[in-house]
Amino acid sequence: MNNQLQYGKITLRPLEPEDIDLLYKWENNLEIWKVSNTKTPFSKHILAHYLMESAKDIYETKQLRLIIQNEDLEVVGAVDIFDFEPYHQRAGVGILIHDKKNRNKGYASDALQALSNYALEVLGLKQLYANITVDNTNSIQLFEKSGFEKSGVKKDWIKTLSGWQDEILFQKILA
Repeated sequence: MNNQLQYGKITLRPLEPEDIDLLYKWENNLEIWKVSNTKTPFSKHILAHYLMESAKDIYETKQLRLIIQNEDLEVVGAVDIFDFEPYHQRAGVGILIHDKKNRNKGYASDALQALSNYALEVLGLKQLYANITVDNTNSIQLFEKSGFEKSGVKKDWIKTLSGWQDEILFQKILA
């Protein structure tokens, strides 16, 4: 496996067909819907189609999901590249460490570093960005610790059941 897909305690790997049950669990977890901008549940049929499409090239799909495995090869989460723009050399990034028992162990920061290395050395990107709501302090701390800088605030950007929330734009210049 490429060294760019390993860092610290984690390895990033492509999606496999046997990940469908895990994806089904994650994508249908209502607690995650707020940060993933999801409004409807996913069927296994839709996820099976997504898994087949994930084998396509990032230049065609403009997105890539990689599974995060720890040093014991246990799946602890996933990291996504989305809105991949090769001409402008940038992409969005999202990350999930699903089970609370696997949080605060360095997996997320290691995964962001591995993804940054891959984005720079393999994809030739200049920058990554992330959009994080102001109340998501854990993600804000993670991305700041990982070298992302706050570059702007989108006012009243995300509608929630309790009202509107601001969203912070973070950027990491890779080269």
